[in-house]
Amino acid sequence: MPKRAEDSGEEGRAAREKAKKQVLLRLSPKLWNELADWAEDDFRSINGQIEYLLTECVKKRKKQRGEENDDK
Repeated sequence: MPKRAEDSGEEGRAAREKAKKQVLLRLSPKLWNELADWAEDDFRSINGQIEYLLTECVKKRKKQRGEENDDK
């Protein structure tokens, strides 16, 4: 398969790093249904809801770590 022009060099590397990554995630049917209901309430897709929740958790963790470092 021939390389596309945008796949080579710095621009191609930057584009690949910015591209969203795919993850296989196994969920119980109960959790899936809870997430689906929550996503519907927030007008998001299930994928969007999971991404939103993970992003919020990472932000919270970074904030907590920052506060812990300030206490030292």
